[in-house]
Amino acid sequence: MSKPIDDFWKIRLEEVKSALEGNNFEVCIAPNKEEAKAKFLNEIFPGLGVKSVSYGGSMTFVESGIFDAVKNNPDIEFIDPWEKGTPPEESMERRRQALLVDLFITGTNAVTEAGQLINLDATGNRVAALTFGPKQVMLFIGRNKIVSDLEEAMFRVKNYVAPVNSMRLKRKTPCVKTSYCEECKSPERICNTWTITEKSSPKGRTKIMLINEDMGF
Repeated sequence: MSKPIDDFWKIRLEEVKSALEGNNFEVCIAPNKEEAKAKFLNEIFPGLGVKSVSYGGSMTFVESGIFDAVKNNPDIEFIDPWEKGTPPEESMERRRQALLVDLFITGTNAVTEAGQLINLDATGNRVAALTFGPKQVMLFIGRNKIVSDLEEAMFRVKNYVAPVNSMRLKRKTPCVKTSYCEECKSPERICNTWTITEKSSPKGRTKIMLINEDMGF
């Protein structure tokens, strides 16, 4: 094996893909973010027939370059709640509008080897869309999000994902200083709503691109 780390993850990703498919998700694997972008834009997206798109906070979606390509597509309505200069009230209204789009794009905080999606949200717009509302949901997931079970997933989210995101967003929370969860009561806390997505309902509504690279948080 010339690339043992990539080969290791290729095997792991196939196992997770099988588990996710057993839970009614549609799943494909890309070897890297460039291939993920090409596969989505050239194969998946044209076949969805969508006219409106929005997204939840996902660094993987942005890092892959897919965000810019979709946002600049003249044939769709792109609702961007976090467009620079958008007033808070308008941002919140766009998040509400995003629950009724044809396609909602996001990532996940963790995915278990049993094929569960684990997420923790601040306002809940991302997990709300994942659960119900948009006709279709597309998730881009880097290999670093894979964990063994629910316990490891929740530990990862509270003691890595949340502190890093709080730092990125410049929140005034204890974890920004300590780097791990303090179970705080800060008004700027981003750990407010948990979801555990066991299966896609209806079958195939939630589509997943597993990427054989470390991406996002």
